[in-house]
Amino acid sequence: MKEIYVGENEAGQRFDKLLNKLLCNAPGGFVYKMLRKKNITLNDKKASGNEKLVMGDKIKLFLSDETFDKFSFDKRKNATDIINSAGRLQKFKPLDIIYEDDDFLFVNKPYGVLSQKAEASDVSLNEQILSYLLESNAINLQDLNTFRPSVCNRLDRNTSGLIIAGKSLKALQFASKMLANRTLDKYYLALVKGTVKNDMTIDGYLKKDKKTNKVTVSHNEKDGDRIETGIKVLASAFDVTLLKIKLITGKTHQIRAHLASIGHPIIGDRKYGDEVINDKYRNEQDVKYQLLHSYELVIPDTNGEFPGISNKTFTARPPFVFEMLIKKMEEETGGNLELQRP
Repeated sequence: MKEIYVGENEAGQRFDKLLNKLLCNAPGGFVYKMLRKKNITLNDKKASGNEKLVMGDKIKLFLSDETFDKFSFDKRKNATDIINSAGRLQKFKPLDIIYEDDDFLFVNKPYGVLSQKAEASDVSLNEQILSYLLESNAINLQDLNTFRPSVCNRLDRNTSGLIIAGKSLKALQFASKMLANRTLDKYYLALVKGTVKNDMTIDGYLKKDKKTNKVTVSHNEKDGDRIETGIKVLASAFDVTLLKIKLITGKTHQIRAHLASIGHPIIGDRKYGDEVINDKYRNEQDVKYQLLHSYELVIPDTNGEFPGISNKTFTARPPFVFEMLIKKMEEETGGNLELQRP
């Protein structure tokens, strides 16, 4: 018999969802069969599975050790997968932590790294974060039976910058709500082709081609999801412009497609960019990725929750080549671009 007490990261979810995580390798219907036969109980009573769990609830599983081990999370295999995946990420920079507390981890993602896996064979920043949390004893393998820390927002593989990871369930839920309600302000830096003369807000509708995984911008509302992007000009030199971009809506490839649609594609962007200027910067400046960086997060008042991030602004340093190009623009224009460099 196994006895488990519901903790902070398990509370607030349905009983059957927790059991399906705990017995993730069990055949379909096994959990509900065990509930009906009272081989699994909640607070020493028969349960249906749709109960909402609270802190301190007691779960008993009247299963043999052999059955439990067979159907439950394979801790040794999972630990090996996490550590091996993280090891494969060591060719990139070590984890660049911008902020950390008991609930949140803010990380500066390098270009060339997936935020989360798209396929089982992928390696992502998520595995590196899990490895870091295991090594620092912020979590243990037992915790991973029922809750797994995760990134809350995603960036394209070749977009660098700020990623929010939730170390606790309440943090993941809170960040997801901020992102969904757009109460969190996100700003990007982008180096684009041509001279952008004025600040502006551009809008349109985004249509996705699933075959090419590419989007196009239209002004016909029937064509897709509405998008809105705010643009602030920071500097222009060498027939390129440095922009600070506010992501007002958040759709796949929004910034990249939107800037290309107004004739100012991002330098280094192979999907939406200009081949001539991309080749120039690849040959002369060794630009191997799109010069788009998630630079700043502005967190609203959290109403007493998570005081460490409430009303705070977090910034992440751009990758080396990007930052060197910004410094050259500062020298050319004779001014400080007022970028915070943590």
